[in-house]
Amino acid sequence: MNSLKIVSLPYSVNTAMAFQAIADMPVPVWLDSGQPQAPGGRFDILAADPLQTLSLAWDTLDPFTQLDDLLCELSPVEGDAQLPFCGGAIGYAGYELGMRDNFLPADSRPTELGGGFFGLYGWALVVDHKLRASHLVFHPVCTQLQIREVIARFSTVSWQQAPKLRPFRLLSAFSAELDQSAYEEKVHQILDYILAGDIYQANFTQRFTAPYEGDLFRAYLALRERVAGPFSAYMELPQGYLLSLSPERFIGAAGAGVQTQPIKGTAPRHPDPARDREVATALSRSRKDRAENLMIVDLLRNDIGKLCRPGTVRVPQLFELASFANVHHLVSTVTGELPTHCNFPDLMAACFPGGSVTGAPKRRAMEIIRQLELSPRGAYCGTLGYISSCGRADTNIAIRTFSADDKQLTCAAGGGIVADSDPTAEYRECLHKVRMLLDTLEQLPSSPGAQEP
Repeated sequence: MNSLKIVSLPYSVNTAMAFQAIADMPVPVWLDSGQPQAPGGRFDILAADPLQTLSLAWDTLDPFTQLDDLLCELSPVEGDAQLPFCGGAIGYAGYELGMRDNFLPADSRPTELGGGFFGLYGWALVVDHKLRASHLVFHPVCTQLQIREVIARFSTVSWQQAPKLRPFRLLSAFSAELDQSAYEEKVHQILDYILAGDIYQANFTQRFTAPYEGDLFRAYLALRERVAGPFSAYMELPQGYLLSLSPERFIGAAGAGVQTQPIKGTAPRHPDPARDREVATALSRSRKDRAENLMIVDLLRNDIGKLCRPGTVRVPQLFELASFANVHHLVSTVTGELPTHCNFPDLMAACFPGGSVTGAPKRRAMEIIRQLELSPRGAYCGTLGYISSCGRADTNIAIRTFSADDKQLTCAAGGGIVADSDPTAEYRECLHKVRMLLDTLEQLPSSPGAQEP
């Protein structure tokens, strides 16, 4: 194998300045750990100017096979154990790309973005917040001219300065697809399906939209300041923009070892610390939320078990409490080991879309979602992330995620409906999940003020 070229840079948590150094290049992307605001994240990965791109339509046959074909254009490399990304694919797969592998008809209703998009990137800036180190990593495919240009760009970054931001504003407040009465009626219909024995659980969502003008990067930085997640991302794609503040991993991989971490069970944070601890304890002990989480754990054990070696699927953590700026969550961890003849896109196809955003059984839950939700999900509830040529990968569940074209910004929220769900409580939970996101942008001054790096 050819060797990587690795160039050390000054370590800084001011990754926004690093992104601005490449923002004028084609298809810039930032896979964001959310540090220092978010708990649990370690790496930021920034890249631009992909060698090739892959655009996926909603009715694309075998999209994850096409993703694997894209990866094959970049030769494997032996990576450093501390480097998660050594060149490879970065992008997103939208929720509706999971129809075919779940034996459902294609959903061709239009969304802001296409079915999916991946770039094949030959270099990246990797910021390790655990080891407090930053490295430019160049795959052997990179030319000397490209290497010199990228190094020159980052050599001139003023890490102590705040990013220079342009104005951004919403042209109206966000509007919801459903009012409370309509939302609760949809939940009642799901409860009827559960009572009839069709499903055990369905994840029902609705969308919120607003027209906007200006700099979406400014909007993203305002969001990450308040609700950063360890699996966040900002992507400027040919079709539009993605702003993700996700707290949830879809699938991560290091060699043969794979891991998925579903989130099910949510409670709002409370400003009073004592009351907040009470809320967290109540969530940890909630029979309803634990049952909801366990159903999805069983589904994901089955999903990754389709390809993982028999006897390797484990659940090392069950119902772990994780706290974020606006909510507490219950998070579980499922692990397994892939055989040598399977690759990461194969596993994505077997598990997509993530069980925490469908319900159980998955296929019937997806049918009911399609019937009851008023619009397609698009990038929301799909996945964003990377697959590296060194055998590592990490992807999120694209919740707390905005998609945008040049005029309209869209996000969504919802929750898992089970037999003892209360429709009014489910409506409130939906708003709890999205309220801080919407408020942040609705209350954002139209012109940027001074920001601390």
